[in-house]
Amino acid sequence: MYIGLILSALVILLLIYLKQKKVSFSIRVFLGMTLGILIGIYFKQDAPFIEPLGKAYINLIKMLVIPLVLSSIISSITSLENTNQLRKIGVKTLFWLTFTTLLACIVGLVVGLIMDPGAGVTFVPDASFKAREIPSFTKVILDMIPANPVAEAAEGKVIPVIIFALLIGVAISIESDKHKDIVDPVKKFFKGFAQIMFRITKIILKLTPYGVFGLMVSVTAKYGLSTLLPLGKLILAMYVACLVQFLVVYTPLLSFVAKVNPLKFYKKIYPAQVVAFSTRSSYGTLPVTIKSLTDRVRISDKIANFVAPMGATMGLNACGGIYPVMVALFASRIFGIPLQPIQYLQLILITTIASFGTAGVPGTASIMATVVLAAMGLPLQIIGMVLGVDVIIDMARTATNISGASVSALLVANSENEFNRVAFNNEADDDMELNM
Repeated sequence: MYIGLILSALVILLLIYLKQKKVSFSIRVFLGMTLGILIGIYFKQDAPFIEPLGKAYINLIKMLVIPLVLSSIISSITSLENTNQLRKIGVKTLFWLTFTTLLACIVGLVVGLIMDPGAGVTFVPDASFKAREIPSFTKVILDMIPANPVAEAAEGKVIPVIIFALLIGVAISIESDKHKDIVDPVKKFFKGFAQIMFRITKIILKLTPYGVFGLMVSVTAKYGLSTLLPLGKLILAMYVACLVQFLVVYTPLLSFVAKVNPLKFYKKIYPAQVVAFSTRSSYGTLPVTIKSLTDRVRISDKIANFVAPMGATMGLNACGGIYPVMVALFASRIFGIPLQPIQYLQLILITTIASFGTAGVPGTASIMATVVLAAMGLPLQIIGMVLGVDVIIDMARTATNISGASVSALLVANSENEFNRVAFNNEADDDMELNM
């Protein structure tokens, strides 16, 4: 009785001891994740007592998102030389997010056809599944446009807040040329506010090893092997596809376009990947992503603060690219609806477009898959079947999403001479110890 709780207390003490001994942040996060999985498997009855630790960490991270996005985007835009530079950065950001998502769709298609995860699987719907309504294009657009920024910020709607921040940033930049004395105090306020938010981010990120431990205990205890086995091949196919995305898309872009060592880059964004894997939230990981890009990858604040929020919002490589394609192939196989080569091309194009068109809708991956299934004329009931393993799949999806956004940020920064290559190549990089 309570053995898991006692062991969890010992794990927390171990992580505190390792911090005092200056063991690297990445190792402590990985250790917390690993020990959390083990305790979740063998002492699942004690998981409810440990779960609040992970939930508290998630709440703290969520607390950061809206004020950090608002202040960082405004500060980023007002630090640009002129509106032409903003236009260039915006176009490049959209290009790389779209391009990597298009390639992710192709990766999902190829891996799905080779591994054929639907082979031998019988359709067993989730009894609790209710088909989600696909929002109209008009509703999607209107939901993105801020009507009441304060209310939308309170509701955690990130896209309207981003658009509001973009408008404020552009207006400040334009007015700075005309009424510099009047606007300068506002610029300084947002710059100071952004700096304060970064300090709060550092404080909260110190808790990551403990938060990740609590999250993994809860997830592992709730979704054991009995849940995973029936759809194990689909889970494996998704993880393989995400790995292929790293190997054949991100690695060549890093090597031949950005001209950096891919392994070094992955090591530097590792803290963000682990938090994304544990929290399953691109928005929630945003503070860690920005800090990894600025403090470890060494791209400028203005690029990281602009591209990272965009990458957490649209062009999600795994949620918007790999996953909908994989689910479509899964449905095609299970329901015996063969797809022709021309339909594969159609699937890729529809999925790429949908990855941007449904960006403002909560439950992004499920909605994107629903949109693609409906557009391809495939049964929507398949969504109910895969919901049982969605949490496990979402871990890989989110880690891939933030990795794609980070690669795009580096590519944009490199093209704008906002990347400190010398600091990047320095082995003595900031290990995100986040010293006060």
